[in-house]
Amino acid sequence: MSTAHSSAHGDQPVMTGVVDGVATFDPSGAFDEHRPPDAALVGDCVHCGFCLPTCPTYVLWGEEMDSPRGRIYLMKGALEGEPMTDSMAGHFDACLGCMACVTACPSGVQYDKLIEATRGQVERNHRRPLRQRLLREAIFATFPHPRRLRLLRGPLRAYQASGLQRVVRRSGVLRRLPTVIATMESLAPPLGPSSSARPLPERVSARGTRRATVGLLTGCVQGAFFPGVNAATARVLAMEGCDVVIPRDQGCCGALSVHNGREAEAKKFARAVIETFESAGVERVVVNAAGCGSSMKEYGELFADEPEMAQRAAALAALVRDVSEVLVELGPVAQRHPLPVTVAYHDACHLAHAQGVRAQPRELLNAIPGLELREIAESEICCGSAGVYNLLAPHAAEPLGDRKAANVLATGADVLVTANPGCLMQVATAFRRRGAAGSAIAMAHTVEVLDASLRAVPAETFQKRSLLQK
Repeated sequence: MSTAHSSAHGDQPVMTGVVDGVATFDPSGAFDEHRPPDAALVGDCVHCGFCLPTCPTYVLWGEEMDSPRGRIYLMKGALEGEPMTDSMAGHFDACLGCMACVTACPSGVQYDKLIEATRGQVERNHRRPLRQRLLREAIFATFPHPRRLRLLRGPLRAYQASGLQRVVRRSGVLRRLPTVIATMESLAPPLGPSSSARPLPERVSARGTRRATVGLLTGCVQGAFFPGVNAATARVLAMEGCDVVIPRDQGCCGALSVHNGREAEAKKFARAVIETFESAGVERVVVNAAGCGSSMKEYGELFADEPEMAQRAAALAALVRDVSEVLVELGPVAQRHPLPVTVAYHDACHLAHAQGVRAQPRELLNAIPGLELREIAESEICCGSAGVYNLLAPHAAEPLGDRKAANVLATGADVLVTANPGCLMQVATAFRRRGAAGSAIAMAHTVEVLDASLRAVPAETFQKRSLLQK
């Protein structure tokens, strides 16, 4: 073994040595040699501070180590051999992964790649307290599994429809339960009858001239708790001339796992999705959940250490589009009917910051006659959902949700529109905490608004489809 320093980018983290051409790390240090954060990318950060006002945790706490540049400083120390402490892991865990800092950074720092690599290191090299480990295992044994989520619909629907939910919430008993249980209860969306969750057909034919053949990812939370969004997506695509292929056996895309450093699990899910859509014979894979689309577009990077699989993953990733991207690329052919409603559009972080998709949803909404689009203040600040962050860190997620709800209500809009199921649940919960003030606004996915216009659904009917009152 020989001592070696990284010098490709100036003053860089120190390697402990090189064995057979591979850099090695101090076994007592925080990071191991498997896909650590890239030292050169760490060195790109000049600590200018442009990221600070866009970082949710820095905005909440004003703590340097809970800002992107502070976390990058911790990464640098870890690469130099500092041990993984509870404090270090806590600062990494506190990051929502919203990527607002990536948008704000004038130096092009790829914080998204850095934090993703770091999460994998924390997951492998830090032993969390037992309660946290159990919570994480429970979450990942449930949420990335569509069939398990669908099994929860019946009991949850009965709990809501029987009136027991209202009794429990008014009784105050939730305040005496563990925080995570109370949080899960508050986030659960109102469910319609079981008939509303029936699987979509495996193929929905284009209306009129076929312009494209696309596959539809139905998702985990989206499929189980927001089936209406998938149904609206299929209808809109068909009305715009698409044959829509909906593979029956598709599973989780791996987004939740990859965003939480669970690499092996993420690869397992992603591999199955790649195989499913490779054989579907589609020109595009349409996604209507921001976090899923973000991860699927990066499949090639997930499999970077498996050359053969990386090629297949990259090929599939190149086909992935958010539903708003596909609709704008195709251009409208179906008639838009007037929808006299005022809409506040919320940029889901993994759509705006991670995928750079901002203009397309607004273009679709602005093309609807009678619809007025209003922007939300502090649009770059995350609502606090961030995958399962609101379950893992409710102490941070709740004030962020309240902040977002206040900014939405300040627009005076009739409907809050966004493109991610987690955002819908998070902000709906924050609205409910505001009582009567929050109950006046309806909530919908972008594609549901467009679907209402294409089908000439009256605005009054559409507005009654609030997630707060069903």
